[in-house]
Amino acid sequence: MVDGGVAGLVLAAGAGRRMGGPKALLRLTPSGPALVESTVSGLQDAGVSEVHVVVGHSAPSVRLRAERVGGLVVEAEDWAEGMGASLRCGIKALETTDARAVILMLVDLPDVGASVHARLLASVDGDLDGVLVRAAFDGRAGHPVLIGRSHWRLIRQHAVGDHGARTYFDSHRPQLVECGDLATGQDIDRPGDI
Repeated sequence: MVDGGVAGLVLAAGAGRRMGGPKALLRLTPSGPALVESTVSGLQDAGVSEVHVVVGHSAPSVRLRAERVGGLVVEAEDWAEGMGASLRCGIKALETTDARAVILMLVDLPDVGASVHARLLASVDGDLDGVLVRAAFDGRAGHPVLIGRSHWRLIRQHAVGDHGARTYFDSHRPQLVECGDLATGQDIDRPGDI
């Protein structure tokens, strides 16, 4: 089990064009929290006290909701480039902290919560700075991903367009941790996915 040294990073900068608006602001029930709020809270509930949130589209509204639950907000001015820009921005912000690893989480995975994050954290045995562990759902790699600090610089270099860290993971295979008993890991892209 990891004791401290892990920050959270939530990518919440997208416009959600297929959804009809930013997914970070989406509520699954009329009186429920916005996805950005529940995503930050899920990381906190797993013991991750410092959660950074990358905002872009609708930044003031997403910032308000993220900060309401204790998220530390950083704005990606080039967010429209895609996930790669958000990831670069988030890692750059983390490099100024003392964090030795980060749990990278996307904002549009509503059933992935504290139990999945806790399982990833519990899987670490040894060097936190070098860890590379990814949640899997029925054998399929997904999010979140626990990434040690020694990987950050190269991930930032590989993060381009909508690929995020995918190119880096092609040559540096994360250890998969099965979490299909805890969540589906399915993202929501369109209103019919809710």
